[in-house]
Amino acid sequence: MPSISDSPAAPSQLRAIREVHGLTPQTLTDDLLASTEPLILRGLVSEWPATQAGLRSAADGDAYLRQFYRDATVNAMLGTPEIKGRFFYNEDVTGFNFFTTRARLDAVLAEMRDHLDDEQPPAIYVGSTTIETALPGFREANDLQLGARDPLASIWIGNRSRIAAHYDLPDNIACVVMGRRRFTLFPPEQLANLYVGPLDFTPAGQAISMVDFHQPDLQRFPRFAEALRHAHVAEMEPGDALFIPSMWWHHVEALDRFNVLVNYWWRQAPGYMDTPTNALMLAVLTMRGLPPEQRAAWQEIFRHYIFEPSEESLAHIPPHARHALAPLTEDGARVLRGQLLKRLNR
Repeated sequence: MPSISDSPAAPSQLRAIREVHGLTPQTLTDDLLASTEPLILRGLVSEWPATQAGLRSAADGDAYLRQFYRDATVNAMLGTPEIKGRFFYNEDVTGFNFFTTRARLDAVLAEMRDHLDDEQPPAIYVGSTTIETALPGFREANDLQLGARDPLASIWIGNRSRIAAHYDLPDNIACVVMGRRRFTLFPPEQLANLYVGPLDFTPAGQAISMVDFHQPDLQRFPRFAEALRHAHVAEMEPGDALFIPSMWWHHVEALDRFNVLVNYWWRQAPGYMDTPTNALMLAVLTMRGLPPEQRAAWQEIFRHYIFEPSEESLAHIPPHARHALAPLTEDGARVLRGQLLKRLNR
């Protein structure tokens, strides 16, 4: 079976991501935070106390986290040594190759510490945990200034891991605090070449690529070779950060025996707007099974009202009578949501 190094685009050939140097947590600009391309922000959080602790040793990094611990429980993903940190489906895609449990964060950290020197440790991963819940006070000492944005700040803790390529709706700054990471990113239009799995049965909430990036089976997934031609790679050291634009696919590898990442998510849309994933799932329910001619008609309706709307197309309707076609407001969103719920509950 070929490896990525044997495929048409080896890691040395993958596109490098533009790097920005000399920034601090206080000097991020709106231009950077609205980029439509990924950016490496070298050394952005290198002066964080958490980063400095991890650079001294894994033990110091562990001790630094523990000083903020206040009896919090977290969702921990645990796998046997045989999965080699790749949290994924089981072989027949009827379940997963790991199990999830609620546990005290200090107990998870202790488990990681007990296996720190193992050649092949069990896979241990605490993903997407709200910092204020798990480690109150951490952000006061380690934070970014993002202007008027009100981001969700999360922490990710684990040993060596591989998280399959997926996308997120929000924009994202991922700060590598402890351990090294490798991100492999693809623009949204590479969807068809990434062989994405089920939409509603996923390891951690988001649909993922079914390709094993360490051993890509190009006979089973031939279009992945084309995806690699469009891939961007970021090799990240502690203190570096990566800006990941909304909807970009990203495969994430934690490369060291003790790894901590902090990320900030925010949307360039009002909070009252629902996730478009809901619209996708409703489309699966209501349109995917229609005859081709009807799907084409609905494609035109979506183009007209959603993807290429124009003021001219609404000029014949008085503004006060446009209702759902008027610019969306919080009150309008509430009305639409109520109408949808009423229809779905019939």
